[in-house]
Amino acid sequence: MSVRNSLLAILTMGPAYGFQLHGELATRTAGRRSVNVGQIYSTLERLTDQGAVEDAGSTPDGLPLYRLTAPGRTEALAWLQDTVSGSGAEWNDMLDRVLIASSLPHVDLAPVLDGYRTAWLVRLDRGEDPRRSIVETGQERLGRSAQDLQARAALAWLDTVADTAADSVSATAAGGTPVQLHRGLSQLRPKRGRRPATPA
Repeated sequence: MSVRNSLLAILTMGPAYGFQLHGELATRTAGRRSVNVGQIYSTLERLTDQGAVEDAGSTPDGLPLYRLTAPGRTEALAWLQDTVSGSGAEWNDMLDRVLIASSLPHVDLAPVLDGYRTAWLVRLDRGEDPRRSIVETGQERLGRSAQDLQARAALAWLDTVADTAADSVSATAAGGTPVQLHRGLSQLRPKRGRRPATPA
């Protein structure tokens, strides 16, 4: 997962402070990723130096707020629509990107899902290429099998995401209780500090 791009995506909703972004990243990726809060602040510092993020004042109690610049917003929205990942990181990158995109109220999830479907179908087609050498080692066969199964699992999960999003819209239209996908920035203050020691 790219912490940098994830923070930019979350900041598309508006200004936030570092510890708030730390909590947002954890909840929007369903707790899949644990990022040190120090990494959040160092990433925000780099983003500021690169001109993707700027100072947005501070909270009433003095916490520094960060907001996107125009280039930062452009980069964030491009990342949400992209499906390119480093070799071996495709599965985790897809999960994180789709989870984050599904939580943002202003992001149309359909093109994100379509882009990933296309990418996984291409991988699946490569694995089933009839021109592939008939003579393959056991390891090659097992490796290809793993790639094929992963592509099929990704396609099934993308269908589940699409169904969940559709069910949420249908429930809202019918006056029911939808599964909450989209949400704004949390205004709950994260707890800080250590728990008090218990007497021995």
